[in-house]
Amino acid sequence: MSAIDKIKAKAKSKVMHIVLPEGTEPRTVQATRKITDQGIAKVTLLGNPDEVKKVAVETGTDLTGVEIIDPKTSEKSAAYASLLYELRKAKGMTPEQAAELVTGNTLYFGAVMLKAGDADGMVGGAINSTANVLRPALQIIKTAPGTKVVSSCFIMEIPDHKWGDDGVMIFGDCAVIPNPTAEELAAIAIASAASGKQLVDIDPRVAMLSFSTHGSAKHELVDKVQEATRLVKEKAPDILVDGELQLDAALIPTVQELKAPDSPLKGKANILIFPDVQAGNIGYKLVRTLGRAKAIGPVCQGFASPINDLSRSCSVEDIISMVAVTAVQAQAQKRNAAKK
Repeated sequence: MSAIDKIKAKAKSKVMHIVLPEGTEPRTVQATRKITDQGIAKVTLLGNPDEVKKVAVETGTDLTGVEIIDPKTSEKSAAYASLLYELRKAKGMTPEQAAELVTGNTLYFGAVMLKAGDADGMVGGAINSTANVLRPALQIIKTAPGTKVVSSCFIMEIPDHKWGDDGVMIFGDCAVIPNPTAEELAAIAIASAASGKQLVDIDPRVAMLSFSTHGSAKHELVDKVQEATRLVKEKAPDILVDGELQLDAALIPTVQELKAPDSPLKGKANILIFPDVQAGNIGYKLVRTLGRAKAIGPVCQGFASPINDLSRSCSVEDIISMVAVTAVQAQAQKRNAAKK
């Protein structure tokens, strides 16, 4: 079973409610039908119903059974505006501004809908920039308890199954934090380990990557990765982690034996944490392009409730995949909340 098929199967096991704020976008409309038919999630589309239905006709999509909410006329808009005002009044937001955002911006309506508990997750970005998608998430949903960092990871499915767990690996952070501090890098590692467990049942073996292995080079960039590794061990002692490691020492047992004979990873890392977003972005694209790997993501991690961002070049299948990922994240969030 492929990584995405495993994620879809998890999503179907307990159906979550996912809101798609770009309800008049053709790929989103087409994906909604498939998500609904496959039982991956319950979907709510946001937008003017007449415009949504016009797109459905133009794309030959039947939206029977799909909820469509118009923020301008929704009976909950006033309550959502009040909630947004309470959340943002300390930042200078007025009741009038809150009402305008809720009724005029579907991304804000969706985020407040999620905050109010009327949905379990949100996916946007097919026609909006990453900044526009993440801004209401950061303002309204905020970070999960115990973390101050929102980051991302990619689920990489590599044709050569000798890598990671039968070809499946997690790469982080490849999209969000340009130059993380040691504390942020540790948070990325802990979140990526959790994502691997939640989404594809990985038993994390985390490599903190560098151009140095166990002190072979001296530099402030190496110091950062060493400190991040120490913090991961301190904050999440259950995670098997090692660093700093060069890539070959993290992935090739014979090299590991030469360069890092005491490494607990034994040259079999399945989660790679890059020292900054330049390395991460280049790294995942190298593996995707030259290694012909499939890349699912970026998967946002660290929010109190799951919100994910799409590429504006996304396909219908990309939207379906990200909704499935978001649904599984929502399942995990609910399980964690029930334990408290």
